[in-house]
Amino acid sequence: MEKAIYFSTAQELAKAIQTRQISAREVVEAHLEQIRRTNPHVNAIVSLSEEKALIEADQADKKLASGEKVGPFHGLPIAIKDTHQAVGFPATKGSLALKDYFPTQDELIVERIRHAGAIVIGKTNVPEFATGAHTFNKVFGVTRNPYDLSRTAGGSSGGAAVAVTCGMIPFADGSDMGGSCRYPASFNNVVGLRPSPGRVPSYPKAALYSPMAVQGPITRNVADAFFMMSVIAGPDDRSPLSIDEPGSIFLAPIDANLKGLRIAYSADFGGIIPVEQAVKNNLQDQMKVFSDLGCYVEEACPDLTEAEEVFQVLRAWEIELSYSELFDRFREIMKPSFIWNLEKGRALRGIDIGRAEKLRYQLYHRIRAFFEKYDALILPVSQVPPFDADLEYPTEIAGVKMENYIDWMRSCYYISAVGNPALSVPSGFTSDGLPLGIQIVGPHRKDFDVLKIGYTFEQATDYGLQRPKLALKDDLHIS
Repeated sequence: MEKAIYFSTAQELAKAIQTRQISAREVVEAHLEQIRRTNPHVNAIVSLSEEKALIEADQADKKLASGEKVGPFHGLPIAIKDTHQAVGFPATKGSLALKDYFPTQDELIVERIRHAGAIVIGKTNVPEFATGAHTFNKVFGVTRNPYDLSRTAGGSSGGAAVAVTCGMIPFADGSDMGGSCRYPASFNNVVGLRPSPGRVPSYPKAALYSPMAVQGPITRNVADAFFMMSVIAGPDDRSPLSIDEPGSIFLAPIDANLKGLRIAYSADFGGIIPVEQAVKNNLQDQMKVFSDLGCYVEEACPDLTEAEEVFQVLRAWEIELSYSELFDRFREIMKPSFIWNLEKGRALRGIDIGRAEKLRYQLYHRIRAFFEKYDALILPVSQVPPFDADLEYPTEIAGVKMENYIDWMRSCYYISAVGNPALSVPSGFTSDGLPLGIQIVGPHRKDFDVLKIGYTFEQATDYGLQRPKLALKDDLHIS
């Protein structure tokens, strides 16, 4: 079956390049043309370097023609999240304080992506310092949802998810502290994985031993998430939390048989968070899919009450630790919500952090016991569908007032506080055509199993095949 080059999967493109069916230059040119066509509408890719990308594409083709050994991503274009360092490109983190900052070394995830042969063509837009699940900043502006340009693309990996769903790049790197891979994946009908802490090692990282912020893939399907994890996962001594298993484990055959799997689900986390009815209905509808796949499905949810304090305290602590020096120099040009969160970190006492760690201990062992009974927990990714892009965040959900810019993100950050792997996979659309996703949470370090469940669900539903209309055009095909 033929498809446009820019909507081919990363694996299809990689194979086509390495078998000389298509050149790296043709692949990069097709994606650059798609960027020119769609990016003006959505503002997903920033700091684009077309000339540099084409030079590297020609070099990739020469290397292949010479018979040199090449990496699995050879010739594939990618744009790096603007919070991640990539030599040759600014790393503004969406802040005026860093608008002219050019790093002198690649971040570890970028180092691995480049070593695998990918061509960095630009950066993807983020909220300031990746704080918040709505992508806007004073450097580059707002990233809009291609399914409805009046709506948010989510965040903080909003530019990454939009670029992937629109065919501007075949896959993207993301990061996730409170849901930053999962929200934009859900809001843009793509796949986003929050891996287990240490699965994808992070360097440099100020909070060296904190498991809160992780990095992971954003792709158009789950098979490409496996493919990307095979490169970006694996141990590295620069990251003391890194898991001592190679990324190659994600190349193992996928057994798509879920028969007998024990699935727990909850549309509202056991009644402790507000969720819009359209989101609840969507999640309930997906439970029949799992039943039809032979799973035992039961409504159940562990008590996650402590997750609120754990996340709020440790997030504020990590933000203050990471950005204190910049804050002291540039406070007057930073967004109010970031200022609030950093000052919250400065107000913390040792006893506050100690209490959060005690609560996390209780939470971890309660979740561990829960997964002795169940193989997976299915939850909504977001408590609301994509909201108005002119708002910073939803101020009310199902009649419940949101007190600050992250209150509405509990459906993701409760899982961040626990540390279990979680996958956002497309689960359909609202009545007005806005994408939704379900969140598949697995036991401790069972990243492969979470992806396998998502893969099987994806194959049974095909929700993720629907691309935004503004990105569609019939040309540039490979077979």
